Amino acid sequence: MKALFYIGIAGLLLFEIANVYFIMPMPGSQRMNSLDLAYFLYTWRWLFRIVFGLLIVIGAFSAFRRAKWLSLAALALVAGVSYAFNFRMAADHMFYQPGRLQMKPASQNVVKSDREVVGIVVNGQAKAYPIQYIGYHHQVLDTIARQPVMVTYCTVCRTGRVFRPEVNGKPEVFRLVGMDHFNAMFEDATTGSWWRQANGEAIAGPLKGNTLPEVFSEQMTLKQWLALHPNSLIMQPDTTYKERYEKMDKYERGKGGSDLTRTDSLSWRDKSWIVGLKIGQQAKAYDWNRLKRERLIHDTLGGHPILLVITPDNRSFFAYERPTTSARFTLRHDTLRNDNQAYALTGKALPAGQALSRISAYQEFWHSWRTFHPQTSRY
Repeated sequence: MKALFYIGIAGLLLFEIANVYFIMPMPGSQRMNSLDLAYFLYTWRWLFRIVFGLLIVIGAFSAFRRAKWLSLAALALVAGVSYAFNFRMAADHMFYQPGRLQMKPASQNVVKSDREVVGIVVNGQAKAYPIQYIGYHHQVLDTIARQPVMVTYCTVCRTGRVFRPEVNGKPEVFRLVGMDHFNAMFEDATTGSWWRQANGEAIAGPLKGNTLPEVFSEQMTLKQWLALHPNSLIMQPDTTYKERYEKMDKYERGKGGSDLTRTDSLSWRDKSWIVGLKIGQQAKAYDWNRLKRERLIHDTLGGHPILLVITPDNRSFFAYERPTTSARFTLRHDTLRNDNQAYALTGKALPAGQALSRISAYQEFWHSWRTFHPQTSRY
């Protein structure tokens, strides 16, 4: 009987550690293809706990009779580990959504103009979300033009994405559950499926293979965003998380507080910055350092002539589909020119004409883009 007590103790310890290890950034955990095992453990967590708990109860009398203090120490260890891994190291207990989301116009804004934002425009309404804030929260729920949106950011992948929080046309609620291959995962409340932040795909659970509808978003400095969208609303800091935001102060500049978020200044390293583009099934990565040198990149992707541009602030970038493969552009201030035709950075033709089609462009770490776009090419 005593053996059952210690089997239960050992089993529960190993289970509680494994249940978190595979979905959090621990040594070696994010380089394994262990998602199915992680989901299995998580799905059946209460069954494992009940079985090991019963073994502990059955063998407790014999164990305490022979070694009271050792048995008490074993129980204390299990209790401590269970608390730490479920309440201190669980993703949704480390990163919280803002208690009250405040969106203010530029006249009432307190966010510095040189901060970077993820911006969206829906039916003429514009909103901007500072990376310093959404990088901590990981997801922010909001409504724009009467449409619900889920603004997400993963600091370990440097990926900003905006989705409509709905599955099969129905509203859904998500919580941060952990990460896989260094990318944040969200769990839906209805089916318990796990969804990848980098592309909105369900990667485990009943809805595996489904994807969340993505909302076109852009990343740039707040100053640049307001120059393009002066009537935009801007997310304001939630004072509850002031200290958490302060830890994110240097993140945008590539000076994260850990090896997971710090940038490599050289090109094509795991933590180097790239801009990723995808058209159809074709994906390509553009080195950030090269983009800063060349300023404008004329290329072809998936049979489409494209233009990638970085502005003089070296932080705001845009991607377009060029009218023809021979069209060559220049940038002066905030105006693009092709022969005698001018365009705003929004793609609008000035003073009139056919607008440039916009292409989703994502700044992220090279290791993230190549992991989730394994067939990508490099420019």
